Amino acid sequence: MNEIEAREIREAIDAADNALEHLRSARKYLDSAGNWGLLDMFGGGLISGFMKHSKMGDAEREIDNARYALQRFSKELRDVSGYSSIHINDFLTFADFFFDGFVADILVQSKISDGKRQCDDAIRRVEGIRAELKEKLRGY
Repeated sequence: MNEIEAREIREAIDAADNALEHLRSARKYLDSAGNWGLLDMFGGGLISGFMKHSKMGDAEREIDNARYALQRFSKELRDVSGYSSIHINDFLTFADFFFDGFVADILVQSKISDGKRQCDDAIRRVEGIRAELKEKLRGY
């Protein structure tokens, strides 16, 4: 491996780190939204509904940031020998509902759970590729 290849691997690892930061942050906000959502479902009132939607908005912003970071990671990964573009189409879709009521709260809880599952999957995939890159760099 030459210095250019090592640099490309380091850039891909940096991009992976950035994507993981946003994915983990989104996961944290989704956890919080889920907790507030449970309270809201069982009579938490106006404040719990507000907090749930606030945390969902925070999570959505982080998911958008993660989407961009994953696109950058994909681009950087293409520069590393042996890797092709990772597929991130529909990787982290997130729909939020800004209406209330028990049925709506159940739907929101379902979306939160789906979002958490998608974040966990993305984190595992990026961490796996990142570990491979670090191992490749160690051989340099």
